Amino acid sequence: MSKKTDKGLHPRNLHNDRYDFNALVQREPKLAAFVHENKYGDLSIDFADPEAVLVLNKALLSYFYKIKQWNIPKHYLCPPIPGRADYIHYVADLLAASNSGTIPSGEKIIGLDVGVGANCIYPIVGSTVYGWKFIGSDIDQVSIKSAMSLVANNETLKGKIEIREQMNPENIFTGIIGKNDRFDFTLCNPPFHRSEEDASAGNQRKNRNLTKNKSRNSTLNFGGQANELWCPGGEVAFIKKMIRQSVVQGKKVFWFTTLVSKKENLPTIYKALQLLNPVEVQTIEMKQGQKVSRVIAWTFLTKEMQRKWREERWKIKS
Repeated sequence: MSKKTDKGLHPRNLHNDRYDFNALVQREPKLAAFVHENKYGDLSIDFADPEAVLVLNKALLSYFYKIKQWNIPKHYLCPPIPGRADYIHYVADLLAASNSGTIPSGEKIIGLDVGVGANCIYPIVGSTVYGWKFIGSDIDQVSIKSAMSLVANNETLKGKIEIREQMNPENIFTGIIGKNDRFDFTLCNPPFHRSEEDASAGNQRKNRNLTKNKSRNSTLNFGGQANELWCPGGEVAFIKKMIRQSVVQGKKVFWFTTLVSKKENLPTIYKALQLLNPVEVQTIEMKQGQKVSRVIAWTFLTKEMQRKWREERWKIKS
């Protein structure tokens, strides 16, 4: 895996440098209303203001990824793009490690984003940076409609991203992965909290940190619907379900991956994986500022199956 920069983001992450707000305002003039000097004399925005975060994301997607039309329904998750981009870059490293150090790029590489959301961020970054194709799945019809609209309204995304609705909320891969589908990787940012109450308490902690304990209402600065933020049992329950269901699709996917936010959840996740005896399991640490998260990756493909996969799909002789 590549070394991290001092800032903590992946070395290929386009967001390693400080935001150039003057350049971003040129791409998204509406951002100017939210930019101000902070106490250090630097230009910044109020990251506890959901409208400011939304307009910043529009500017970042326009400036770095050439996305001209991007919006999300009110109260839906508006993710911090630098951290999302990190996941994509570490997936690229994972593929490279399976390919003699060379990142497989272009439309022959297909990823599955489990829970694509209304924002469609992972497919946007992966398709524009590496040229990959994506299938994005979701159970929420508003998210499905929003993601499909984003693809339809941006020429750079057309033909690269397909959105599929998961009709059964108990399923993750069944109903999405078809008989003839093959995916070089899956990725997922699972619901973090165990309940709506936990999600609300977590948001209040986040807002206190962002506003330095100043009084602030409980507005979600990055938004989020219930299915985006919490599920019964939280991320552990969701990931364990994903692991159990992945074995059925084991020959159709090279690498299964998922984010794991809490370090203390790792032993339970490792135990769930051991029960299914994957060929290989990897843990990739990601750090953005003070936040540390992890990507867990596993594959059921033997070394010989991996060799054939590279030759047939990536057209690379081992």
